[in-house]
Amino acid sequence: MRKEATEGVNIGADIGKSFLDIQLHERDRYWQIENTKTEINRWIKTIRRFKIARVVLEATGRYERLFYEQLVEAGIPVVIVNPLKVRRYAGAAGILAKTDKVDAKLIAEFGAVMQPEVMPPESKIQRQIKDLLVRRRQIMTMRTMEKNRGKIMPKYLQADYRRHIKFLEKEIERVDEKLDKTIKAEELWRAKREQLESVPGVGKLLATTLIAELPELGNLNPKEIAALVGVAPFNRDSGSQRGKRRIKGGRAPVRTILYMATLSSTIHNPMIREFYKRLVAQGKHKKVALTACMRKMIVVLNAMVRDGTYWGQSDVKLAA
Repeated sequence: MRKEATEGVNIGADIGKSFLDIQLHERDRYWQIENTKTEINRWIKTIRRFKIARVVLEATGRYERLFYEQLVEAGIPVVIVNPLKVRRYAGAAGILAKTDKVDAKLIAEFGAVMQPEVMPPESKIQRQIKDLLVRRRQIMTMRTMEKNRGKIMPKYLQADYRRHIKFLEKEIERVDEKLDKTIKAEELWRAKREQLESVPGVGKLLATTLIAELPELGNLNPKEIAALVGVAPFNRDSGSQRGKRRIKGGRAPVRTILYMATLSSTIHNPMIREFYKRLVAQGKHKKVALTACMRKMIVVLNAMVRDGTYWGQSDVKLAA
C-alpha cells in the first residue's frame, strides 16, 4: 500500500526551457504555463487556496531556477530532487511512458508517496555564492582543456594557448575576489568561514564551498553528514558473499574540493597526517586511507559548526 501525504497537497512540475507542466496530485489537476515570471506568479495565485505540502522539481540544468525563486518568494515549500530518483521510482512503479504531462504527474506522485523532505530555502546570497562557485568550476574546466590542447598542438600555436590560459587565470582571480567580497558582506558567513579556516588544510575555497553547497553542516550526525557528502562506505553483501565497502552518491562539488583539501591536510594537519600514516601502515590502500581521512575531516568540521568551536579546542579533538 502506498504511503500518501497526510497533510497538504503535493505538486510536481516538469521543467522545460519554455514551458512548465504542472500536476496537482491529490486533485488530479494539470496546468501548462510559460516559464516566465509573469505566468509563474499568475499560476501561484491560482493555487493559493490549497494547503501545499511541497512542490517537487527536478534539477534540470538551471531552467528550474526562476520557478524555484518565485516559489520561495511566495513562501511555498519546494523541493529540488535528483532526476535519477524519480526515474527509478517510475521503473519500480512500472511507468514506462514519457511525455511532459506524464512526467509532471510522475513527479507529483513521487512527492506524495516518497515525501522528500522540504529543506529551508536558500537565501539570495547563498544562491549568488553557488553561482560564483559554478562559474569558477566552468573556468577551471576551460583552463584544463586549454592546457591539454596545448600539449598536442604545434609550437607556432603555443603562444595563443598561453595567452588564453593567462586570461582564464585572471578570470579565476576575479571570481575569487567576488566570492571573498560576498562572504565578507555577511557577518554570520564571514565568522563561519573563519571558524572553518581555523582547521589546518582548510582554505577559503573549501570553507566557501561548504557554506554554500552544504548548509546542513552542523545539523546532522556524523553518519548523515558523511553520507550527504558521499564519503560514507556502504556494504555490498549478499548471502555468504562479502563485497568491498565503497563510497557512493553524495554532492560531487563538495567532495571534489574536500579531496584536494584533505590531500593538503595529510601534510599540514597533524591529526589527519597521523591518521593517514596509521591507516597506510596497517596495509590500507592509499586511496582508501585518503577517503577515510576525508570522512574524518568532514565529521570534525561538522562537530565544530554544531558546537561553535574552533580548531585546537579540546572538544574538537574529542569529536575527532
